[in-house]
Amino acid sequence: MKTILIRNALAVARMDDARTEIAGGDVLIEGNTVKKVGKGLKARAERVIDARGCVVLPGFVNTHHHLYQTLTRNLPAVQDHKLFDWLLYLYEVWRHVTPEGVYVSAQVGLGELLLTGCTTSSDHFYLFPGGKSAGLIDREIEAARDLGIRFHACRGSMSRGKSKGGLPPDDVVQTEDEILKDCERLVKKHHDRKPFAMTRVALAPCSPFSVTTELLKLSARMAKEWDVRLHTHLAETLDEEAYCLELHKMRPLAYMESVGWLEGGRSWFAHCVHMDEAESKLMGRTRTGVAHCPSSNLRLGSGIAPLRQYLGHKVPVGLGVDGSASNDCSDMLAEVRQAMLVARVKSGVASMPARDALWIATRGGAEVLGRDDIGELSPGKAADVAIFDLSGIDFAGSLSDPVAAVVFCGASHKARHVLVDGEVVVSDGRLARVDERSLSEKANKLSREMLAKVP
Repeated sequence: MKTILIRNALAVARMDDARTEIAGGDVLIEGNTVKKVGKGLKARAERVIDARGCVVLPGFVNTHHHLYQTLTRNLPAVQDHKLFDWLLYLYEVWRHVTPEGVYVSAQVGLGELLLTGCTTSSDHFYLFPGGKSAGLIDREIEAARDLGIRFHACRGSMSRGKSKGGLPPDDVVQTEDEILKDCERLVKKHHDRKPFAMTRVALAPCSPFSVTTELLKLSARMAKEWDVRLHTHLAETLDEEAYCLELHKMRPLAYMESVGWLEGGRSWFAHCVHMDEAESKLMGRTRTGVAHCPSSNLRLGSGIAPLRQYLGHKVPVGLGVDGSASNDCSDMLAEVRQAMLVARVKSGVASMPARDALWIATRGGAEVLGRDDIGELSPGKAADVAIFDLSGIDFAGSLSDPVAAVVFCGASHKARHVLVDGEVVVSDGRLARVDERSLSEKANKLSREMLAKVP
């Protein structure tokens, strides 16, 4: 069995229940799992990674993304738009995405995540131009496997187009029957329930304003029958709240409860910016998770989620970089820092220590995705490891607390090495399985071609 020894780290932050940190620590990996964590480990290994000057962490977990949006970053037409207007414009661009575009954009977004210490990512793909679904999410899964990242594919959907009072154009929505047939196909083909699974599938209608009530009910029923998780956007903006109150006579969370989404602890919602205390308590009681996406919420001016309130009511909370058309990057470590900073603006400077932000990015994300095999460096857990080098000038003077320095300091958020499932997928700050320059050139070409089709 292949063995790797990571040794002599400035600190190993295990993210176990005791939040153990080991100065001068080592991590021994056998196969795809952590074998030992300690100091001065005496072990023979096929490969030794010298972590002097580095902090070793469990790989981060990204709980919300739209990878295809890496092709539509920084568009001048919507740089200063709120969510609904932003969506109305971008749907006209996104309707031209191709299978090749899906694959390349997924590699770009997932590659950025790996480079910034993320080892498990979900993706919420909900747009099927011309109503065609065949193979698009399969291409994302293929991209993730080629890169070597753990991947939770969220089979999104939109069934309420403009003609039915929704936001998206009618030619990117599908019928309930089309959606559920493809959901079943993907679950049967790709969902792996075993520990250390590299691929899992969730059901993910897009949002309360782009799907029918019937689809939400059917998705909850099927998720229970197939034993998979549920995901959607919720309570992101005040416009959404007004929409739900006008159409359903309920606030967004009450509406989701009415269609069966708060049963069984299998759901997680992206954003949850506009939730009150009672709603937070309900989320905690039902073990309904939150994908906290602070950078996207700031970029679109949506507000700041009450993160400390959620944690106080034991709501499962993970981090999400969200789509690159609203975040403009897939930088997971930047999202950790952003989560720390915006919580302090919302709830006070002591409300979010750096270590709490790291906990949310690791153990919190694992819980949100329903996993107990990732997010922690302990014997028997997955060998998903992020190693950050603190020897540069941008960390000078910060080593009195190297673990916190990973969040507070640093001009670059790139990891030195990243391992997923015991395999080195980032080596010396570069993706190990993909030529980054060639990938960037392909993405830019596809982006130009897509934009050229917009009137």
